[in-house]
Amino acid sequence: MARIAIVEDDVYMREELENLLKKNGYEVFSILDFENVISCIISYSPDLILLDINLPFYSGFELCKELKSKQLGTVLILTARDRLQDELHALGLGADDYLTKPCNMERLLARIKNLLRRTEEQVGQGLLNVQGFLLDPNTFTLYIGKTSYILPKNEGKILLTLLKNAPNIVTKEELYNILWGTDEFIDDNALQVNLVRLRKTLARFGLEQRIETVRGQGYRMKG
Repeated sequence: MARIAIVEDDVYMREELENLLKKNGYEVFSILDFENVISCIISYSPDLILLDINLPFYSGFELCKELKSKQLGTVLILTARDRLQDELHALGLGADDYLTKPCNMERLLARIKNLLRRTEEQVGQGLLNVQGFLLDPNTFTLYIGKTSYILPKNEGKILLTLLKNAPNIVTKEELYNILWGTDEFIDDNALQVNLVRLRKTLARFGLEQRIETVRGQGYRMKG
């Protein structure tokens, strides 16, 4: 069952959307703490966010930009603002679709269904399926449950190399060559910095024990 978060301060519109989506089989969560929208969405981890623009504390434009920069879900802007400039601005910030109110509810349901299907198709293409998470080897995007996170390039290269070689050990020299194209004159600290950052990222998702250090030999991916 897809999870949808509603960010709408008009109580009547919010209740109408809640009823519509629940009747059509979606799990729905309405955000009422408009001062902490981002943290609420992080805790709920929705598949799609219905986002108004005219909100207390922060505009929908600001929230859309942050949501997309943090890869927190698909964003469908639903607003009474029908100016073309607003639509173009929202799409330029990363919004996945834009609809104006009042909106035909059948059209809204069709757009939601299309966006969710598109997301599922993107997630399913060419991913490495590992116990506990998925990794896109082209963009170094991690998918853990309903959450996605784009790894920095070097961290992504390390994780991809460990996955491809698992359960075998990858030596420091091999990682030097993958990251910097040589194993000469490389300060070991440079590798350690990237490994520490990668481990911290994995720890955020409860995966901190997946990279094992094999003393005197290198590193390997467990599980």
